Amino acid sequence: MRLEDLRPAPGSKRERKRVGRGSGSGHGNQSGRGTKGQKARSGVRMVPGFEGGQTPLWKRIPKRGFRNPFRRSYVWVNLDVLAAAFEDGAEITPEVLKERGLIKGRTDRVKILGRGKEKLKKRLIVHAHRFSEGARKAIERAGGRAILLAPPKAEEAEEAAGAEAEAEEGGEGGEVREERDEGRGGGEVEGAGQVR
Repeated sequence: MRLEDLRPAPGSKRERKRVGRGSGSGHGNQSGRGTKGQKARSGVRMVPGFEGGQTPLWKRIPKRGFRNPFRRSYVWVNLDVLAAAFEDGAEITPEVLKERGLIKGRTDRVKILGRGKEKLKKRLIVHAHRFSEGARKAIERAGGRAILLAPPKAEEAEEAAGAEAEAEEGGEGGEVREERDEGRGGGEVEGAGQVR
């Protein structure tokens, strides 16, 4: 094969469709747009789902249910899973659960449930964002600890609130200094008036 023998793949190169060049071309007269109407005009763009002005399907069908934008979802793990996966005295965090493959998806919030609480004999130190009452009592009864974690967003909110409080304290101090400066200035003016 030589360089001059190279050709594009069949069908990859096509000539531009030329419309309005006579009826003999097959694309003359109405240029493939049909007879009049909205779609025959230039500059027309109809959004998907538009049905010519009649009530579209997405409005005709009934709507049921509700999706709470403030819903807090938890990834849950049962005690029998923890007892089977960890040794006595182990410290369990959401990161460790993720590494072991015991939880999947988002791990912002983890909840420990109490299935298998009657058979729990291992002393486990569990860090989670929420515990069921039975799970917490079973962990403590076995000699372990159930440590409650604060959600990440709550921690950020606390830090932001602390920063705002510090800024407000600094602003109040500046106002006090300004008031003192104003007081000194007033005293000088009064003294000058007395001299006169």
